[in-house]
Amino acid sequence: MRLSNMADYAVVMMTAASRHCGSAQLVGADGKKRARISAGQLALETGLPAPTVQKLVSKLSAAGLLRSVRGSGGGLTLARPAAAITLADIVEAVEGPIALTPCVESGRHDCGMELACHVRPHWGVVNSAVRGALAAVPLTQLAGAAA
Repeated sequence: MRLSNMADYAVVMMTAASRHCGSAQLVGADGKKRARISAGQLALETGLPAPTVQKLVSKLSAAGLLRSVRGSGGGLTLARPAAAITLADIVEAVEGPIALTPCVESGRHDCGMELACHVRPHWGVVNSAVRGALAAVPLTQLAGAAA
């Protein structure tokens, strides 16, 4: 199993964005302090092309992970605290629901072996374990120094 380049880039980008949460504090409309970073700054810091960053900002914003503020003093901020955003959240924002095999997705019946497959009932457990492992890694851990 392998993450797509876009999912990998989204993790890199969200990690970079989370590192800026403690600097240049601004007060948001909800009264909470939040730092902002521009998409251009993210592109420079991560080395990702600006169009890729823009595409990912759109997906991550739609998933409720980033918030974009336009205008003077605007930019991007995490929509939730970094500790409340997990690797699973980021991957699913880009890839959709984590499903190791098509039969894990409800309503899918496109496998020719479905009726005779003895493994199918177990894929849900395996899929849950993989998703659980990704959900156990908060953004704060990814943004911290490697051990």
